[in-house]
Amino acid sequence: THSKQGEIAVRIIRACRELGVECVAVYSTADKDCIHTKLSDRSICIGPPQPAKSYLDINNIISAAAVTNCDAVHPGYGFLAENPEFEESCTRNDLVFIGPPSKVISLAGNKSRAIEVMRNNRIPVIPGSSGNVKDVNNALKFCKRLGYPVIIKASFGGGGRGMRICKDKKDMLNFFPLAVSESKSSFGVGEVYIEKYISKPRHIEFQIVADNFGNITCVGERECSIQRRHQKLIEEAPAVNLSSRTKKIMKEYATRAAKIINYKNLGTIEFLVDENENFYFIEINT
Repeated sequence: THSKQGEIAVRIIRACRELGVECVAVYSTADKDCIHTKLSDRSICIGPPQPAKSYLDINNIISAAAVTNCDAVHPGYGFLAENPEFEESCTRNDLVFIGPPSKVISLAGNKSRAIEVMRNNRIPVIPGSSGNVKDVNNALKFCKRLGYPVIIKASFGGGGRGMRICKDKKDMLNFFPLAVSESKSSFGVGEVYIEKYISKPRHIEFQIVADNFGNITCVGERECSIQRRHQKLIEEAPAVNLSSRTKKIMKEYATRAAKIINYKNLGTIEFLVDENENFYFIEINT
């Protein structure tokens, strides 16, 4: 069962065909003629065009899986793919959720908490606040100790939303409430944390593969440094102009980070790398 239309569903269906696995595609009434509904062995409508009544409706998707006798659910990307409640609902209904367990999804979604876990396990992280910063006064006090420039980040953020770079106290006074407001409007939670801002960083992420028996391996890295407004534009693999020694050490830390949280399935462990090849964990992407 595929809970997202489009290219990703098509790729999953093709892979399943190669393995001889029957596929059931789900679609909203707006997507009834999309290619994934034609390529799958069966397809079933799960609601009207509004995502909240179709692709985001957990009960509709579980019901579709049940009536078609599915064994597993592949969430694709977006929509419910990073929703821990969806994973738990699949498990309760004896459906294999093709993704990490709900506890890992929850941790990955809370970036400040994930950083705290890594810091406690001696994974290099960017100097910053221990958890969320409650208000602008606490932010000012903290930044006085940390030193500018800093960056404000949404704890449950992504795609560059809820992020603000502050070069001084004036920026913090202006940007902190904006970051909180944007975080709340974009993610439903107005929680932010603060990190030391690294100028001219490189964004390097490592691909993790983990099974259900504790075996975890890292299959390589890619560079995602070409971005616009903190959103990736180009991903290049392998990462160039990064020493083999640094790659090896980062790969070991990425694998260790995945083991710390008992990761399962596919995922990425992401780092920022400065001009001297010092690297810092920033997030887990499930």
